[in-house]
Amino acid sequence: MNEATKQKISQTISASPVVLFMKGRRRLPQCGFSAQVVSLLDQIVDDYETVNVLDDPEIRQGIKEFSDWPTIPQLYINGEFVGGCDIVTQMFEAGELHKALGKEQPNVEAPTLTVSDSAAAALKEALKESGAQAVRLMIDGAWRPGLDLVAPGPADLKIDANGVAFVVDRGTAQRADGVSIDFVAGDDGGFKIANPNEPARVKPLHAKELAQKMAAGDAFELIDVRTEQEAQIAKIEGAKLLNDDVKNYLEDLDKDTVLVFHCHHGPRAQNAAAYFINQGFKKVFNLVGGIDAWSQQVDNTVPRY
Repeated sequence: MNEATKQKISQTISASPVVLFMKGRRRLPQCGFSAQVVSLLDQIVDDYETVNVLDDPEIRQGIKEFSDWPTIPQLYINGEFVGGCDIVTQMFEAGELHKALGKEQPNVEAPTLTVSDSAAAALKEALKESGAQAVRLMIDGAWRPGLDLVAPGPADLKIDANGVAFVVDRGTAQRADGVSIDFVAGDDGGFKIANPNEPARVKPLHAKELAQKMAAGDAFELIDVRTEQEAQIAKIEGAKLLNDDVKNYLEDLDKDTVLVFHCHHGPRAQNAAAYFINQGFKKVFNLVGGIDAWSQQVDNTVPRY
């Protein structure tokens, strides 16, 4: 890392009490890990500085050397390096992130769980065999559930459900009220966790399905999240190129509006679509395979690149 880049990073960190080096912008993250940290910070503080490392390759590489940390995002609080996505998430779950940011941690109550008799029997047997004291229910920031056999930690909230001792961290507690756990025997069975709080998810939409929607005259917004340079090479007729104006336009729409996102092959559109899910939109799709799939499966006049 050259001295100019080091100076720029140092000045950026010292200029604001909270600085997040991320992929994308606060209102439009370009990777799931960056989106996760943004969602956690947004729950605690109103204002913080973000630096889009995709805008500057020297900053993207330099911040890794500066912090001696290999991945993005990276969070700094009051000039001190805090960590990446996993560490920030763990701090949030334990209430340590609130403390680091000078904010009071909100009171969190233990959630109500419903455990079927079959699930209770299976969990009791597992606890007996393992010697563990409790079952940990985990629901992460992406709403992915999990179960583990553990010893309770000092910050855990304890729950008894159908005779089974459960523990949850504070983050899970805020996402788990009303969760039901069932168990189905057999090769295709296992534990089934249903969460009524889980928000809408991005749905896949195949190229031919998009063509059918167009032919039927269905109402939806088609959004291209690629760069302007890519859009000049190839585009799907009617697609809006995502920029600040289009983002603001979309955010003002009714949350039942159907949104279809596409990029070159799919990953960038998935991240953009996930952002709009977080804004409350319920019918959000990602074009599987992106414009490349559209060119191969629907309209071969659209150039491939």
